[in-house]
Amino acid sequence: MSLIGLLQSLDYSRHDVDLFVYSHRGELIEFIPKEVTLLPEIPEYAQIERPMKEVLKGGYWRILAARLKARWKTKRYIKAHPSIDSAVGVQYVADYLTPHLPAINPDTTYDLAISFLTPHNIVRDKVRAKRKAAWIHTDYSTLHINPDQELPVWSSFDTIVSISDDVTKAFLRIFPSLKDKIVLIGNILSPLFVRERAESLSQDIIEKEMPSVEGRINLLSVGRFCTAKNYDNVPEICRSILESGLDVRWYLIGYGGDEKLIRDKIAVAKMEEYVIILGKKPNPYPYIKACDYYVQPSRYEGNSVTVREAQMLCKPVIVTDYPTAGSQIQDGVDGVIVPMDNSRCAAGIADFVLDGEKRRRIVNYLKSHDYGNISEAKKVDVLLK
Repeated sequence: MSLIGLLQSLDYSRHDVDLFVYSHRGELIEFIPKEVTLLPEIPEYAQIERPMKEVLKGGYWRILAARLKARWKTKRYIKAHPSIDSAVGVQYVADYLTPHLPAINPDTTYDLAISFLTPHNIVRDKVRAKRKAAWIHTDYSTLHINPDQELPVWSSFDTIVSISDDVTKAFLRIFPSLKDKIVLIGNILSPLFVRERAESLSQDIIEKEMPSVEGRINLLSVGRFCTAKNYDNVPEICRSILESGLDVRWYLIGYGGDEKLIRDKIAVAKMEEYVIILGKKPNPYPYIKACDYYVQPSRYEGNSVTVREAQMLCKPVIVTDYPTAGSQIQDGVDGVIVPMDNSRCAAGIADFVLDGEKRRRIVNYLKSHDYGNISEAKKVDVLLK
């Protein structure tokens, strides 16, 4: 959504924009502005994230071999450097795969090429441009990476765009030599877009999947099912909230590799009736609008887009005390920050739910403040200089 926000906020009387994505699939394709030229798919790029069986069936032998080599190197590295959440695999894939990919629109030299998501090797090596910029979306204080492996990639860009001050500080602790390349551009979001999308689904559908029951509290979390989001701890947190005497249901919207782990944890905690996985939703905004509280129980975040979107919909937001939480939430003013520890997290959520005055105060604050920031798009001009 942050890329869509950026594209929707650019001044197309001053910019001609080409967009390249690995595959023309996904629910957000329809929201690319008509002024943007969506470049044709290149088959090799579509194999980057496809299941390896599909890559094999398609006959992309070099792509498959590169991915297998990257997987082997990643396993060896993690074995030598045990970590709760190692991100070295992404860079290994980029290092071994990029040489086998064709150039992107090779007859064009751009004034500016933006690499919006890692791995950044592709824009570095496969796009011709006078200037190049790479985005940081991740809190580097929470990830294990190999700095020697990543530094040459980041160093090759003219500008590095960070989405928040905390993200910048964490990044520079690992790569202090890149300080002069950093520019701050927050995730660009449009309140009008979010609110319009929140009204685009029948209330009957919402009520069927996430029924409102008198005296019951509906909590909602939206995001990929991965280590960062911490959904594997939601069943235990939810059980503790129930034990405090509150009647809650906690709904999860998303998908990803941790789904089996989450379902296993739900079963172990006997929370099948209380923690409900709604799965992938092309449009999560009506569910956010309908919930009682939006919860971001993450282990870490760069700058959560869904937290800001929930605030745009005037939902009381609860986030865990991950390292960058304070850069996005004013605790007690436009949301609540609760401890990361499961039992204390549950107690913090329960305390907030029981404090009706605090909830009303926060909702009134959200209603009176504009959480849009489309003016950030003007900073793109800085990247051209």
